[in-house]
Amino acid sequence: MGSEGLGEFEQLVLLAVVRCADDAYASGVRDEIETRIGRTFSRGAVHVTLDRLERKGYLRSAMGAPTAERGGKAKRLFSITAAGRRSLQASLEGIEAMRRGLGADLRWSTES
Repeated sequence: MGSEGLGEFEQLVLLAVVRCADDAYASGVRDEIETRIGRTFSRGAVHVTLDRLERKGYLRSAMGAPTAERGGKAKRLFSITAAGRRSLQASLEGIEAMRRGLGADLRWSTES
């Protein structure tokens, strides 16, 4: 637990959980990702990833209070663990190290 690398979608989900703070439930996480990056993802993809990240020890979950707007159902709320923060930080630092110095090389040309 805690030593596995992160895939791109796992990174996005962890970042969304951090951004959503105290209201990080599956639909909110999905909305946060879709709004920020302009791509759509299935509810199932988000749920599976949240569950996997919890099994890895990178997230923890707890049931929130039931709400009238959800017909008396409670939300399963997620928060990032210390191990999750460390793994996310290491993953993002790795991406930054690979990106650093590329500058104009990242501007894709339509000419090939």
